[in-house]
Formats: sequence, C-alpha cells, structure tokens
Amino acid sequence: MQFFKGQFLLASAQLVDPHFSRTVVLLVEHDREGAFGVVLNRPSDRTVGDIWDDSDQPHQKINVGGPVQGPLMALHGQAALAEAEIISGVYLAANRSYLDQLVKACDVPFRLFSGYAGWGAGQLEQELKQGGWIVAPAKEAFVLQGVADLWERVGKEVTDGVLGGGAKIKHFPSDPSVN
Repeated sequence: MQFFKGQFLLASAQLVDPHFSRTVVLLVEHDREGAFGVVLNRPSDRTVGDIWDDSDQPHQKINVGGPVQGPLMALHGQAALAEAEIISGVYLAANRSYLDQLVKACDVPFRLFSGYAGWGAGQLEQELKQGGWIVAPAKEAFVLQGVADLWERVGKEVTDGVLGGGAKIKHFPSDPSVN
C-alpha cells in the first residue's frame, strides 16, 4: 500500500462535494488507519485578529481546513515551534503556546487552519481509485503562501508534467477547453 503523507491532493474536476470542489489538500498524515490533511485554498471570514488581540498579522485570514471540527492548527517554517515536520521546511503546530508565539512573530510566515479533512481506513484509497483526487508533490511555497489560484496552478503543474514531459508539445494552450 502506498501512503501519501506530505503530498498534495488535487480535487479532480468531477469531485462536486462542496467541501472539496476545486481544492488542494496537504496530507498531514496517511497510514493504514486513515488520513488527514488541510484544505489550502479555502479562506474563511475569520482573521487572526479575531482570536489574538496582540498579533503582528491581525488581518491574515484563517483557512477552513476541512469539514471536520478540530483544533486550530498552523503550518509554518519554524522547527522549534512544531509537533511534526510535514515536508522539508514545513511544520505543523497545534499546541496553543506554539500558536501564540507564531502569531506574535512578525517575520515568521504561517497559515492557520480551523478544521481538517479526514478519511477512515481505506476511504482515501477508494476515492483515489474512483478518480476523485490526483496526487501531486507538495511544494513549500504553495503551502506557506496563500495562493489564490492554487487549484489551477497545481493542476497546471500536473498537466505540464504529464503532457509536456513525454508528448513534446511545442505550444500547449493554458486553457485546453478553448482548443
């Protein structure tokens, strides 16, 4: 069985579940017991300033990490303030004291998530077999920067890797649907 911790899950165009349509999920954990991750491209209406009065980044949006309720979590680049490393240079923190330090440090990029995406044993594997998700390598820049068009950008990288790598296409349109 192949596990995909530290990879992106790109929602396929056929995935119409409103929680996951056109999303990119970073898999934080994936093993025989199941998987969990956070949706990277669903900002909420809440901001860091709604929770922390003394944050150096009070207007930063908190992301909807998924439909499952859970603790507030952060992805960031500070090993000393983390419970786990997800990919090289990207760490996870859910400990309140770590989160407090992250939001008060003006020079530390971080992203906060409320909720998460979770799958029971075998559930994600079944969704992958059905074509609901495309697995792609995670990139630190895409994780730590709130990229508005993340689904399109990751999708383009996957498409370029598949079509551009072996097909030797000189001019591939940015939107193949207009071809």
